[in-house]
Amino acid sequence: MSLSSFFKLGERKTTIRQEILAGLTTFLAMVYSVIVVPNMLSNAGFPAESVFIATCLVAGLGSIFIGLWANVPMAIGCAISLTAFTAFSLVLGQGISVPVALGAIFLMGVLFTLISVTGIRAWILRNLPISIAHGAGIGIGLFLLLIAANGVGLVVSNEAGLPVKMGEFTSFPVIMSLLGLAAIIGLERRKIKGSILWVIIAITVIGLIFDSNVKFGGEIFKLPSVSGDSLFFSMDLMGALNAAVLPAVFALVMTAVFDATGTIRAVAGQADLIDQDGQIIHGGRALTSDSVSSIFSGLFGTAPAAVYIESAAGTAVGGKTGLTAVVVGLLFLLMLFFGPLAFLVPSYATAPALMYVGLLMLSNVSKLDFDDFVGAMSGLVCAVFIVLTANIVTGIMLGFAGLVLGRVMAGEFDELNAGTVIIAVVLVAFYALGYAI
Repeated sequence: MSLSSFFKLGERKTTIRQEILAGLTTFLAMVYSVIVVPNMLSNAGFPAESVFIATCLVAGLGSIFIGLWANVPMAIGCAISLTAFTAFSLVLGQGISVPVALGAIFLMGVLFTLISVTGIRAWILRNLPISIAHGAGIGIGLFLLLIAANGVGLVVSNEAGLPVKMGEFTSFPVIMSLLGLAAIIGLERRKIKGSILWVIIAITVIGLIFDSNVKFGGEIFKLPSVSGDSLFFSMDLMGALNAAVLPAVFALVMTAVFDATGTIRAVAGQADLIDQDGQIIHGGRALTSDSVSSIFSGLFGTAPAAVYIESAAGTAVGGKTGLTAVVVGLLFLLMLFFGPLAFLVPSYATAPALMYVGLLMLSNVSKLDFDDFVGAMSGLVCAVFIVLTANIVTGIMLGFAGLVLGRVMAGEFDELNAGTVIIAVVLVAFYALGYAI
């Protein structure tokens, strides 16, 4: 069987070249994770080199798995939000040992997979109102813009008044990011294939020439090693079953269910993988793939995994099939041997791609049906609070709560279904009882 027939390239109106370009673009947009995740976890006592290897393996195997099994252009990696929770809440905050934390991550992956394969997660997705789904897409787009702008110093924290303010506009990273964004928009208007990828490469080269912080150390190749202080298969599962640790496992599961589900829905919409009934094509398999990847995280010794919203960078340049994800996975496995290069691509080279994708996702505003006023407003509540709280699940929770209460206050009881009400109640209780991350 050829690649074209296996991945249904003709049916989805794409080509091998287009899928490879999309995979390269997604990889470059999310390769920062192999730097950020080890740095964050090393603050909590995880050995950085071991985490680097584990992070590459989880992203590589997870992306290949979802690409081959679900045939969707979604890449998997260690979730940054769950990395922060693991390092600063589980280990440093609660004093849980690293092996017990890994046991909790493994247990979370098993429960997450059971929720997926038994259809509970698909049921949640089916009962995700279309207005909340569009709102999540808008909010994630805005969130990407904020993350990218903050990462290069265009938007920084504000100690007085509003929480954010403009950074140093004339700094090299900010100038490069804005020029890169303008270049992507211009090249996309001219329909130049792979424009996002070429801009990332061009800015990296400029950084090597003009930015003293972007350094090529001369070393390219390094064999990965799992000896010494490796965390491979070092999890303490019995310790994770302790009553004091189980609430953290529950928080991980709930956050992953709604965070990753919202992300999958948003990326699928960007890639035109929504069928006539509003459901994600091969959505069940996609949902299960990222939950299985968290089991890999516990086994190898890194943070929980999830579909990355940066996958939308690849769909923006034409990625439509699992071949995009397979390319990403292979590149992450190849990255195992090129650890020194992990720090070469500067954040301001990938920031324009994330900004552009964020802007594209704002087009979901046009999909909101303002004739259904309560639904549209609930979607906007979801979008805005994803950004204001820097948490996708919080935005979804407030969107659900606003939708149910809005329908009740408007007397639109016939517009509600049991699934939506149940999800709203569970989410509100999740936050009210203090389980939320």
